Amino acid sequence: KERKERPLHVDQVIEQLRPKLNSTPGMRAFLQNPPPIRLGGSLTKSLYQFTLMGTDTQALYSSAQSFETEMARIPGLQDVTSDLQIKSPELHVVIDRDKAASLRVTPEQIENALFDAYGPRWVSTIYAPENQYRVLLEVERAFQEDPSLLSSLYIRSAATGNLVPLTGLARMESKAGPLSINHYGQLPAITLSFNLKPGVSLGDAVTRIQDLANEKLPDTVSTAFQGAAQAFQSSLDSLWILLVVAILVVYIVLGILYESFIHPITILSGLPSAGFGALLTLYWFKLDLNIYSFVGLILLIGIVKKNAIMQIDFALDAQRNQGMSPYDAIYQGCLTRFRPIMMTTMAALLGALPIALGHGAGGEARRPLGLCVVGGLVFSQLITLYLTPVVYLYLSALQDKFQRRVRRTPTPGGVEAVSTGD
Repeated sequence: KERKERPLHVDQVIEQLRPKLNSTPGMRAFLQNPPPIRLGGSLTKSLYQFTLMGTDTQALYSSAQSFETEMARIPGLQDVTSDLQIKSPELHVVIDRDKAASLRVTPEQIENALFDAYGPRWVSTIYAPENQYRVLLEVERAFQEDPSLLSSLYIRSAATGNLVPLTGLARMESKAGPLSINHYGQLPAITLSFNLKPGVSLGDAVTRIQDLANEKLPDTVSTAFQGAAQAFQSSLDSLWILLVVAILVVYIVLGILYESFIHPITILSGLPSAGFGALLTLYWFKLDLNIYSFVGLILLIGIVKKNAIMQIDFALDAQRNQGMSPYDAIYQGCLTRFRPIMMTTMAALLGALPIALGHGAGGEARRPLGLCVVGGLVFSQLITLYLTPVVYLYLSALQDKFQRRVRRTPTPGGVEAVSTGD
C-alpha cells in the first residue's frame, strides 16, 4: 500500500500480533522487522544475536540453557530464544576397556567397524567412459534403523582369532543430543537471539547482556555479539575515536590558518553546546544514538565552527589593522557578521529539516541525522553569539599576559630588560 494508506507502522503491527499469536497453546511465534541490510550474523528467529563458545560442549550446553533463562529476565528484552535443541536421540557406545584389553581388541578396531557399517567408507571407484563413481561400504538400511542390531557387528580378537560381538565389548547408552552442532570459527557455538521492546536502545541491551555474561558464565565459555549487535558494539568505540580525530584535525587546520594555539580553541568553543543540543533533541524525540546520529554530530563540527570563524576573523583583523581593543573588536565582529551567520545557519537548518521530519521511504532511518543537525544548530545559535565573545576575551587576556611574561627577559647582571617593541 501507499505510505499514506498505512494506518500503523510495521513495528506497531508486530506488537499487536505478538500477544495474539503467543496466546495459542502449543505454539510460540517470533516476529521481526528485518533491516534493509543484514550486517553478518546467522539467520535466527530474533533480530539480534549473542553467541556462546567453548571447547567443553557439556559445559557449553548447560551454561547456554541457564543463561537463556537469565537473559530472558533482563528488562527490555523479548523473544529470547536459542538455536540449541537437545532433542535428537543418540546412541553412545561405551567401550569396556578391561574386557577389550583381555581379548586384545583395540578401540581403533571398534571405531573402524562402526565406520565401515555406518560411515560410509569409500572402498573403490568405478571408472566409466564419461564419469567415475565412488563405491561406498555400509550395512543395509534395515540394519541402520534398529539400535539393537548393533549386536550383529563382530570384531576379531587378536588373542583367540575368533569374532567377538560388539555387545560383548561395549554397552549402549541412549541419550538426547543437539539436533545440530554449530561452530563459530573453530569452536562449538550456541547462538542466543533476542528482540528489543519498544523504547529500549540497543546500547543498553548490549551492556546489560555483557554484564550478565561476565557474572554468570564460567571462564571456559567465551562470548561475542553477532550481526547488527556486533556492528553496533564495534562502531560505538570507533565512532567516538573518529569524532575526536575530526576535532583534532580541525584544530590543526585552524592553528595553521591563524598561526596561533589559542584562537582555534575559541572557534571550537561552540562545539560542546552544539553536541549538547543534538543529544538533547534525540532524547526529546526518544531516538537512539546510532551511526546516523554520529554522522550528524560530525557534520555539526563543520557547520557550527563557521559562526565562530566569522566573528574571530573580523575581530583579529580589527585588532591588528585598526588597533581596536579585544572588547571593541569582538563586539563589532558580532554586529557586522550577525547577518551572514544567520543566513548560513538558516540555510543549513532548512536543508536538514526534511531529513529531520523523516518524509519519504526509509525516512525513519535517516531522521536521527537530521534531528542532530537541526537541534544542534538551533541550540548552538542561541549560545554561540554570547559564548564565543566571552571565550575570545578571556583567551585574548591570557595570550597578552603570556606575551608580556615572555618579553620580560632577565639580564646577566640581574636587571630585567623589558622589550617595548610591537
